[in-house]
Amino acid sequence: MEWFQSLDAVYQALIATLFTWFVTALGASVVFLFKTIHKTILNGMMGFAAGVMIAASVWSLLIPSIEMSQSLNVKEYVPALIGFLLGGAFLWLFDQIIPHLHIGEDRSDAEGVPTSLHRSILLVFAITLHNIPEGLAVGIAFGAVAGGAEGATLAGAIALAIGMAIQNFPEGASVSLPLRRDGFSRMKSFMYGQASAIVEPIAGVIGALLVVTITPIQPYALAFAAGAMIYVVVEELIPEAQRNSNTDIATIGCMLGFAVMMTLDVALG
Repeated sequence: MEWFQSLDAVYQALIATLFTWFVTALGASVVFLFKTIHKTILNGMMGFAAGVMIAASVWSLLIPSIEMSQSLNVKEYVPALIGFLLGGAFLWLFDQIIPHLHIGEDRSDAEGVPTSLHRSILLVFAITLHNIPEGLAVGIAFGAVAGGAEGATLAGAIALAIGMAIQNFPEGASVSLPLRRDGFSRMKSFMYGQASAIVEPIAGVIGALLVVTITPIQPYALAFAAGAMIYVVVEELIPEAQRNSNTDIATIGCMLGFAVMMTLDVALG
């Protein structure tokens, strides 16, 4: 822990997001054990991921953003409000531009700009969209600690990274298993699954650099990451989790995910 504390915030963010990528790879590796997974279990896992992201957005991002804003010459809710809406708009824009396909949908249902890319690539792009705000959130959290932001703690940033890693496990499986079911080899399915999280270390380093370099944007940046994650939850994770009429399982998974992330943040932060 002392060694980790002594590192620059950018290196801390890089290590933390490499860890979240590693857990995604662990999730993708279940394809070596199973060719498919019961849809009920997959729905519960996606619901769990949604719950984690909702709780992280509130406890790890929005509340610290509001606390930081109390020392600024603005109403404390203003940076959180502006950042939150900009984060959602950012993901909405990416959603319109990047071609992607949600799990369980036909190739003809692909969103974003028209493309002839294979269905498997579009599935990977969909999960990659999820991972951009997750990486940003972790990087911004570590950058805020280094910048001495009020309410930001190293333990809280670590708790956020752990929470993101936990919910990355089902995301990795949600890519590799459908690809295996579509006829891809186990190794190719795994490689696509883990590749969906490669963007996290990149986004994490960018987030940390921005917050450390331009400290006044800290509360806005935290809320920005929260808005982006809530957009992902409402636009993609919850609808995907409630496919096949497994709404109760998805809801229970979401509640459990929320409880786990809330406990992690309060206990460690």
